[in-house]
Parts: sequence; C-alpha cells; structure tokens
Amino acid sequence: MAVKQLRNYAEGKWVASEKGTSELHNALTGDVIYTASSDGLDFGAMMRYARQVGGPALRKLTFHERGRMLKALAFYLLEKKEYFYEISAYTGATRADSWVDIEGGIGNLFANASLRRQFPDETYYVDGDAAKLSKEGTFIGHHIMVPKEGVAIHINAFNFPVWGMLEKIAVNLLAGVPAIVKPATLTSFLTEAVFEEIIKSNILPEGALQLICGSARGILDTVETGDVVTFTGSASTGQQLKSHPRLISQGVPFNLEADSLNCCVLGLDVTPDMPEFDLFIKEVAREITTKAGQKCTAVRRIIVPKDRVEDVQIALGQRLSKATIGDPSVEGVRMGSLAGLSQREEVREKVQQLAKSQSIVIGDLENYEVVGADKKKGAFMPPIIFFNDDPFNKTDCHNIEAFGPVSTIMPYSTTEEAMTLARMGKGSLVCSLVTYNDDIAREYVLGTAAMHGRILVLNRDCAKESTGHGSPMPLLVHGGPGRAGGGEEMGGKRGVLHYMQRTAIQGSPTTISRITNVYQQGGKQNETVEHPFRKHFEEIKVGDTLITAKHTVTETDITNFANVSGDNFYAHMDTTSLEGTIFEGRVAHGYFILSKAAGLFVDAKKGPVLLNYGIDECRFTKPVYPGMTIGVKFTCKQKTDQEKRSDDDVAKGIVRWLVDVYDDTGETVAIATILTMVKKLNQD
Repeated sequence: MAVKQLRNYAEGKWVASEKGTSELHNALTGDVIYTASSDGLDFGAMMRYARQVGGPALRKLTFHERGRMLKALAFYLLEKKEYFYEISAYTGATRADSWVDIEGGIGNLFANASLRRQFPDETYYVDGDAAKLSKEGTFIGHHIMVPKEGVAIHINAFNFPVWGMLEKIAVNLLAGVPAIVKPATLTSFLTEAVFEEIIKSNILPEGALQLICGSARGILDTVETGDVVTFTGSASTGQQLKSHPRLISQGVPFNLEADSLNCCVLGLDVTPDMPEFDLFIKEVAREITTKAGQKCTAVRRIIVPKDRVEDVQIALGQRLSKATIGDPSVEGVRMGSLAGLSQREEVREKVQQLAKSQSIVIGDLENYEVVGADKKKGAFMPPIIFFNDDPFNKTDCHNIEAFGPVSTIMPYSTTEEAMTLARMGKGSLVCSLVTYNDDIAREYVLGTAAMHGRILVLNRDCAKESTGHGSPMPLLVHGGPGRAGGGEEMGGKRGVLHYMQRTAIQGSPTTISRITNVYQQGGKQNETVEHPFRKHFEEIKVGDTLITAKHTVTETDITNFANVSGDNFYAHMDTTSLEGTIFEGRVAHGYFILSKAAGLFVDAKKGPVLLNYGIDECRFTKPVYPGMTIGVKFTCKQKTDQEKRSDDDVAKGIVRWLVDVYDDTGETVAIATILTMVKKLNQD
C-alpha cells in the first residue's frame, strides 16, 4: 500500500503536516505504511478552542443528553467496525486482540451512556446528602458538582489505540468536558481512522474533540486551572510528565496509569485434578499471548505453590506450544506480533536482563516458527517463561517488566508468602487469585488489596461469565497504587466525577432547594389546592406540597395490620414482653405508618400518575402509640425526565416525593422518599 500521511484534527479542521514526520510500520511486514507529524499545530490555540467552543457547547447539555449522544456514537461506530478491523491488522493484532480494542472501546461508550440514568436530567450533579449546620435547621450545607471549565488531555499508550481513546473520552464527554486526544504515534493510524468516523458522524458538538497524531511535546506548557491530564504508558515517562511545573503551578490533576508487574496466584488448595487448575493455566496463557503480551494488565509474575511448580510448568508449556505465531489473516494463527520492531528489541533487551537472575524454562528467543510471514521483518516474538527458584532474594522479576509475551513462575509455601511476593511488585493494576477456598480468598484479598487496583478471584462458580484477569470494566475502577501510578479512571459514576468540580454550598434550606432544584427538608413549601396526582409531569414543581387529612391510630389498626401482614413482632402484639425495651406500650408497625400515609396522600381517581415506582429511602424516627394522630406533608422533591423507548411509548417522567409523617406535636415520626411515574401533558 502507498504511504499515507496521517492528519491531526485541530480547531475544527483536519491538518496534515508535511515535514518532521515519523514513519509508522506494518508490524507484520516491517513496511512503512504511514507517516505522522504535529508540525505546524498551535497547541495553545487548540486548548483555547476546546475551552471557548467545545466546553460551553457540552456544558449546555444535560447528563441525559450527553448520555444519549454517547449511545448514538456507539451505534454509529459499531457499524464501521469491519473497517477498523482491517486497519488494526497492521498493528500485528489478531481478530480476538482487535475485538478487545475496537468493540471493547465501543462497549465503553455504551456503558457510560447507560450511566446517565444515575444522574439527574440537569447540567450538574447534587452529591450526597444535606448537612445540618445549625440547631434549628435554618442553615444547611450541601455539595454540588459542575463540569470543569477546562480541557481533558489524554496521552495514550500504543497497545490499545481504540479502547484507550474511547474509554477515556466517554467519561469526560458525559461529564461535559472537551478533550484533546494524543495517541501513541506508533499505532496512531488506527486511532485516526476511528476519530475520522467520529467527526463524520456529526454527533458531537464542535470543539468537543481534537486529535494529535504526531508529537505533543510542549502541550503541557499550555494547561490552565480547570484542565485534567491523563497518561497511560511507562512509569518513568509518566513520572516525568507528572512533575511538570505548569501542572503544579496551575493545580492541574494528573492521572497516571502505568504498566505494572501484575501477578496471578494459584491457591494452596488447588491440585491438578481440580477445575481451578485448568482455569489457572488457561488464564495465564491467555494473558501471555493476547496482544502478544502487550497489555498493561498482563500477567508478569506467576505465583505457584512450590509443590505445583512442575505441574504448572508442564501444563503451561503444553498450552503455549499450541499458540501458533504469525500473520493473523492466516487460518490457525492465534498469536500476532508486537506493535513494531522497536518494541521487539526493547522486550528482547529486558529478557536478557531477567535472564541474569533466572532461567528460561519455556520458549526460545531464536528458535521459533512464524506462519505466513518473515520473522526477521515482522515484530514477532515467542512466549518466554522464566523460573525463579528464589524470588525473595532474586528480585529482578519484581522490578523489570518486559512488555511482551514474557512472564516468570515463582514458588511459595504459605498464603502469607504468596501475599509477600505479590506485594513485592510495589503496586499493580490487577492481581488474580485462583482458588476454590473462600477462606484463602478472604485472607489474600484483605491482605493485598492495598497494593492492587483490582483483584479477580477466579473459580468454577464464576469462570463461565468471568471477563478475565486482563479486562478492565467500565463500571469498575482501573488504576492502581505505587508502580501502577496511583491513578484511577473509569469506575462508573466515580470516573465521571473526576472531571467535575465539587463545591460545598451553604445557606437556608429554601435557597439550597432553589440552587439544586432538589427540595431540602425545612425549606419553604408551595401548598397546592389541586392534588399533585392530578398534575402532569410538566405541571409539577419542586416544592409543591400537599398537606393531608389526619388519622388517629388505634389498637384495632395495629391488630388488623398484623393479621394482614403476618407481622406479629412482640412490640406490636405482646404488652407483657416490653419490659427492658424502649417502648412504653404496644407500638404501631412502621410499615403500617407508611401504608396509612399512602392512604392519606394518594388520590384514588385515574389521572396522570401511571404507577408507584418504588421507595428510595425510609426511616421510622419516633414510636407511634394508639391514640396518637398522624398527618403527612407530601412534597415534590425532585423530577427526572424519562426518554421514550419508541414512538408509541408513553412520554413520562419520574417524580420523587418527600413523605414527612408527623404526629400531634408536629414532630416527624417517619420519613421516606417515594417515586411515582407520571405521564406528560405533551406526548410528542
């Protein structure tokens, strides 16, 4: 194929540089197929464009609108996936490798799109519960989170050119923050192909995304307060960037996700005849061969009971011998190449360093076969497995990482020793423990969690549906302590909040209610004449309140409720058993109080309320005895729009109501938040 010049996308247009280019190669053949450069780009202008154009456009959208935007983009890219697979082949990846990168990345868009339901249909997020700051409750505090008014700069690694971009931008876009993406130049041609389709889709607001395929050296000189920088790659490079003076002076967060010496531990309970033994061998082999071992989560240390070392070595050797290496387009090939010749040379150097303190027991750097390609021209490398007979003293395996299909088997005698070896990696992204003994699992997890970002406990019960050691999940955090960088990304809602500013706000309940658009207890209420259940979704206002009729609780109420519910708890039914308790006499069931409250506030006639959607929270704060009179203050607390699933679906929303049940003295005896699904007046 003809050599193609990659383009950058800056300030709303595609820009191709003509000088200072880097040559990018087909990892399978060594041929030059692309060139890349950032010559001529004005990084400062790109940052201003993102802040002045992309940021305001995204911040105008609500979480729900941003989420639907991500969903639409995911569907659009999914239709283009075969085109992406064709280009991914030039990175040396197999179809299975590319699936993780391409469809795994698109899956992140879907997962983050679904998170919109955990956020209000607002441009901001109200975090946690209100804090009562005064005796009478006239002065309260709360936390509100708004999108940062800067730019997310994503500096990504070469091994996942699609997933690395999509898993990060999905989060900042949902938060309402624009991004500049800087993929590793080595495989940036695949990132550029996906990015081009994103721009063609016209789904994102202008300025929401920009791309730099060449060098981005100097871009950190342009950061300002409100920006966020993320880096994925080597720990040494990440540490250099993290200490940039501009980041420090402007207080810019820097999220570092570095390659680490992850481990997989075989539990003391596992013997070769158990399913867990086969799972262990399969998992380790997969992590060595997937992406040819070029994964920040790959297993670098194989920690095995000392009397199982020979069994593991034999079984692993047999499995790896079936991993045919070569051109992934050739039938039967299960392992492709490294991403480039420079990567292969770097890994070979690390293998030579490791060989000084331990022995290769599986694989040979020189003698291996490659199918459908020339192993001298392509960046091929066979699996290399070391054995370290004294890992507590021969510690290179805990300090040197060969970023390829390389790992080390090491023995241990007790679970405590296994934990010590795991910790000697000085922090990792992920660790796996294969065991069918839950006591071992508990001891190991609690003893090593402080040194790992994620721990997978694998056994026969979860193996069928397990996503495996090396697969970070959008709804769980990805990152780790120590050598792994100390950063954290993804993690569902947690990841989105990294791109938002949390601000404490203080004032009266009425003022805080108005700011947050969430009713705060003690705030002014708008007592309505018309029953709120007669109103459509659009007509209900936060703070609308119904003051109900009252009911005096009787012993008959308590007895009847016990008969209906079957709840004959002694405090409700046996006055002779109350000595030594907090109760002065027979007490009404808490659920009777809540049920009776519903009877007081519900309007029975057919209307806009479609159904009771559930209860978010409920507390019984004071005993109710026969003879006490209760009433309800029923207040609209919050409204959340719901999108129509089809054209013939009913247009509706969810209304959260504060149910404040009070007694003769005005004191609250029960409080709950209930949800109703309410029909909209406008069905378009």
